[in-house]
Amino acid sequence: MSALADLVGAQLSEAGWTSLTLVRGRREPGEPFEARQVLRSTVLYIAPGALAWAQWVLPDEPLLLGDLPIAWTVSARATPADLAQWTAYFTPGIPPEALTDFLLALHVRPDRAYGYAGPHVVLDTLADRGWVRDIDIPFVIGDPLLATSFALTLLPEDGIQDGDPHTLDHEAEATGWQAWCQPDLSEGYLWAATFSASTPHDLVAAFADSLASPWPVLRHTLPDSTADRLTLRTVP
Repeated sequence: MSALADLVGAQLSEAGWTSLTLVRGRREPGEPFEARQVLRSTVLYIAPGALAWAQWVLPDEPLLLGDLPIAWTVSARATPADLAQWTAYFTPGIPPEALTDFLLALHVRPDRAYGYAGPHVVLDTLADRGWVRDIDIPFVIGDPLLATSFALTLLPEDGIQDGDPHTLDHEAEATGWQAWCQPDLSEGYLWAATFSASTPHDLVAAFADSLASPWPVLRHTLPDSTADRLTLRTVP
């Protein structure tokens, strides 16, 4: 486990989500159980009512976003008998506060599967925080220092799961929100997030609002590429 797993998992447990550790391994004939080789180990958190769940999947690294492995997936459905209506994906390096606020917004949302607001709520939320819209591309917005961006854009063709049957058609060109942080264009991404086509826009806005919040957060280490882009305050 990592700090990202521990911090988010603690918030979910406090909110009443049930956690299950999923372990898949291999044993040789006659080998005692405790000597088994663990091949996969993830932690699944299930919301009360079982209409939403989040899974810490980093040990498996099943999918890459911006050359980074997926750390968390979050999904929701309309009834316990349904498959996931939408899924969101987050890589390591994601600010824990933003992911936690996204999950807590999902936790209190009456309808966890379907959204009713348009994509403007994401743009308006970030604009209110001082982010700047791209003058050439309507659904792209970035922070004033151009380190972090949000875009409603075409999603990768493989690996993004969504309940809308149209997304199964590669010619349909499904669109969804993607966010990424790259303070230095000569270096790779610090983190990335992708929201499948049916993810409610207001939940994406909750993630965006937390991400853009000016309130200070506790950090023990900072990436070198962010040295000139952050305001540091000492803990009293």
